[in-house]
Amino acid sequence: MIKCAVIGTNFITDRFIEVVKQLNNIELVGVYSRTMDRAKEYANMHGASLVFDKLEDLANSEEVDLVYIASPNSFHFSHSMQMLQKGKHVLCEKPIASNSRELALMLQTAEENNVILLEAMRTVFDPGFLEIANNLYKLGTIRRATFQYCKYSSRYDNFKKGIIENAFDPIYSNGALTDIGVYCIHSLVKLFGLPNGINAMGILLENGIDGAGTIIADYGYMQAELLYSKIAVSYIQSEIQGEKATMLIDEIVSPKELVILYRDGQEERISMENKNKNNMYYEVEEMVRLIENSEHAQDHNQYSIMEINLLDEARKQIGIVFPADKE
Repeated sequence: MIKCAVIGTNFITDRFIEVVKQLNNIELVGVYSRTMDRAKEYANMHGASLVFDKLEDLANSEEVDLVYIASPNSFHFSHSMQMLQKGKHVLCEKPIASNSRELALMLQTAEENNVILLEAMRTVFDPGFLEIANNLYKLGTIRRATFQYCKYSSRYDNFKKGIIENAFDPIYSNGALTDIGVYCIHSLVKLFGLPNGINAMGILLENGIDGAGTIIADYGYMQAELLYSKIAVSYIQSEIQGEKATMLIDEIVSPKELVILYRDGQEERISMENKNKNNMYYEVEEMVRLIENSEHAQDHNQYSIMEINLLDEARKQIGIVFPADKE
């Protein structure tokens, strides 16, 4: 039985714990929060027996094998490093790091301590995404991919009132690109690898954080468009265009239906109605499998490396600088 603890007591952590309770070979045993009162409250809510308000106590606990990290983006590096250095497996929320320098050190530390570090990129573990990958051959030569994730954030209303929450604060390595654009980026590199180059544009808000943006990626034989926003909504599906057919994707972050439209007029529908409604299930399931089989996460981590490299370049072009970049 894999014993896990959580860093972060938010709605994302709630969804992670929901999945843990659905699996037979992992259990929640510990909760960390900055205050002991909140740690106890959250632990009681979810049935955890261990509470921590000091990260070093969690890192040193012999009763914890795996730590799920859902703290603000800017803390992913320091929190992960502290756990990895003490021999804990780490499942870290996206984006796994603020920049490529941080990620390189995290992966090196995981390797040195013979533990697994995995980015909780739920999209690419989703059965719907696997169907995208498995059906690409039907499209013929791919010429264009357009991935969209534009979702109006309720926190933007507070932003306009002068209340700056984590989602719109560059101090926490956040913003539209790293919060939701990252789903489009990771999906792109998982399917097609690194592009030859990108052109990135963003809409910067008053405090220098990005509210929306577009990335054009050049592969030579094809182009890709990534559109993301936290300040407006898109109702247009994502799609992949090939010379033989075009694939429509209802939602790139959690695909539930694919429609393949062939040039001869035929139509094919692929539905994923029976998948888990909480698609974090599949990333946790994979993390458990890796730990139980003592496997390396390199096959997954290679795409996290590509993702962070593209995030770095996109932020450079847009003009988004995080405090973590100066360290």
